[in-house]
Amino acid sequence: MPIKIVMVCLGNICRSPLAEGLLASKLPEDKFIVESAGTGSWHIGKHPDERSIATAKKNGLDISKQKGKHFTSNLFEEFDYIYVMDASNYANVTSLAKTEIHKEKVKLILDELFPGDNVDVPDPFYGLQNGFDMVFKMLDEATDLLSKRLIEKHS
Repeated sequence: MPIKIVMVCLGNICRSPLAEGLLASKLPEDKFIVESAGTGSWHIGKHPDERSIATAKKNGLDISKQKGKHFTSNLFEEFDYIYVMDASNYANVTSLAKTEIHKEKVKLILDELFPGDNVDVPDPFYGLQNGFDMVFKMLDEATDLLSKRLIEKHS
C-alpha cells in the first residue's frame, strides 16, 4: 500500500499545490501518493492560483489539474504524513486531531530545512509574482530533503 502524504496551507491554491507538485515529482509514484488540502474551505474544487501554476510551469511542473480540497479530521486516517506551511495551519490542523497519534503526523514543512526553528512558508497570495518564486525555491529545497528521507525510510 502506498505511503500517503498531504500538504496543507490556508486556501489550497498557492503554497500547498506547489508543495504537492514538487514532492510528487521527487517520489516514485508506485510507493507514494501526494495530495494537498486547505484549512479554509473557500477554494474547494478550484484549480491553483494562476501565479502558482505559472511558477510551477516555468520550473517544469504541471499543477494545473489539481483541485482544492478541504482539510477535515477524517484525513488523519487517510494520510501517513501531514505537512503544513505555517504555524497558523499547524494550529488549525492539530486542533482537529482526535488522538496524539494524529497530532504526531503533523509537521511544519520547513522543519526539513530548519529543524525546530518553526519557520513559516510565507503566503504569497497578496503579493507579487516574485513571492511565488521565493516560495517555490523554499519548497523545492525542503522537498529535496523530505523526498530523500521518505525514500530512505520506506524502501
